[in-house]
Amino acid sequence: MSRSSTNEVLRAHCAAIAQEESVLREGGSKAGHERQRKMGRLPVRERVRHLLDKGSPFFEIGLWAAYKMYEQWGRVPAAGAVAGIGNVANVPCMIVANDATVKAGAFFPQTVKKLIRAQRIAFENNLPLIYLVDSAGVFLPMQDEIFPDEDDFGRIFRNNSVISAAGIPQFAAIMGNCVAGGAYLPVLCDKILMTEGSGLYLAGPSLVKAAIGQIVDQEELGGAKMHSEISGTVDFYEKNDEECLEKLRSLVALLPEANEKYAMPRGKDAAKPGDAIYELISLDGHKNYDARDLLATIIDTDSLDEYKADYGKTLVTAYARIDGRAVGIVASQRLQVRTKTEGIQMGGVIYSDSADKAARFVMDCNQAALPILFFQDVTGFMVGKAAEQSGIIRSGAKLVNAVSNSIVPKITIVVGGSFGAGNYALCGKAYDPRFILAWPNARYAVMGAAQASDTVFSILARAKERGDKKAAPGELEELRAKVKASYEEQTDIRYGAARGWIDAIIQPHETRDVLVLLLRYVSRPPAKGRFHTGVIQV
Repeated sequence: MSRSSTNEVLRAHCAAIAQEESVLREGGSKAGHERQRKMGRLPVRERVRHLLDKGSPFFEIGLWAAYKMYEQWGRVPAAGAVAGIGNVANVPCMIVANDATVKAGAFFPQTVKKLIRAQRIAFENNLPLIYLVDSAGVFLPMQDEIFPDEDDFGRIFRNNSVISAAGIPQFAAIMGNCVAGGAYLPVLCDKILMTEGSGLYLAGPSLVKAAIGQIVDQEELGGAKMHSEISGTVDFYEKNDEECLEKLRSLVALLPEANEKYAMPRGKDAAKPGDAIYELISLDGHKNYDARDLLATIIDTDSLDEYKADYGKTLVTAYARIDGRAVGIVASQRLQVRTKTEGIQMGGVIYSDSADKAARFVMDCNQAALPILFFQDVTGFMVGKAAEQSGIIRSGAKLVNAVSNSIVPKITIVVGGSFGAGNYALCGKAYDPRFILAWPNARYAVMGAAQASDTVFSILARAKERGDKKAAPGELEELRAKVKASYEEQTDIRYGAARGWIDAIIQPHETRDVLVLLLRYVSRPPAKGRFHTGVIQV
């Protein structure tokens, strides 16, 4: 055979392989694609294209996985999943996405192997992982080849945990089904997004009915609204695929690597002028306000991404930017709020759900290396029988633990009250904020003056009653007034400033400008070690 004909044969073979790859990229049947469209969902490769930066290359791995392997069950192109590396917000990310047009995205043995390989590549190359989840779970007819061994389905979740412990970010977007054991994958990630109409549960409605006789619909059992408002499992509730993928891009853009290349333009103004703060707050601290309105005077316009917005609502947790710098925010919410499970909750009070949410958020900010701003206007933790039975002490301890062990820069601003354990949980002076500031109206004490004066008065009055001389009513009232006046003096922020409890009292309308400066300072690289010796002979 001549050299030219050999060349032609090779080219023809290569072209045939390329053509086969084109067919593999089409995924499942036409009916599968139509079903996906009918449900308002994008096919998997369109999802990947929406997620990637425009023009970003996509290095795909495992396209040939399961090739001609499960023909007794029909075609399983690319093992029913897409995996590869591409840029999201200028950050190279490993993307793993189920293809619901192939056996409803069910996991075959080679699907598991492909996903584990993608995790290993991400781990060894320090690549953030993004999972686009749309899967019916394990392909049950082959469960004996998928479920039990050390390199089978369970290894995926073990890897999720190890990757997280290594500090590599993982994002999961539930964009369809996520059932049975597969439900652990997104919940072991740093951030979880879920679209309307998707389902996340250990057992679907049919299995629940068969197992325990309970009749429940999919939304009530494991829908996006349930998980965002009641269980608190989902961090971001999104209306559709497009909004979900855009939110994913904005979250990846918060990573330090993205900040260096992809930061919003410096000097973008806040949505509201600083003077608007004076319309929100009052000197006596009795006026309620929406924490988001306060933040609108400080953060860059349109930069707020609220985390678990419908859960634990007496604390607002959010990602935002200040003069282009990405930050995490934990802020007291002073409005009265209503929850699906507990009903009305008082503003300025930390409940079990809000403490759990804030603890998880603090951990996530550490994973993403984001500085955290704490805005304190807190009367303390909720008390009473219901609160104790909800595990308020356990939840509070979880938040205190997370704040104590946080290694990212922390800045605390006392914008109102800072009372009791609320001071601790929201990064008071004992929890090593890089800077701690207060507004002139701030109050700082173990409890409010009214409550404290009543408590101290009761103690002193009982002590006086135990004495030989019974106190006259007027004398007791004079004692109450004296105790309250003393306590009010001690709660004045100037009293705390004199004793070094805060670094500076700042004007409310100057808060944004001050934070712009401080964020520059705390973002400087850590000091490098210098040569030094211990005791030496001379």
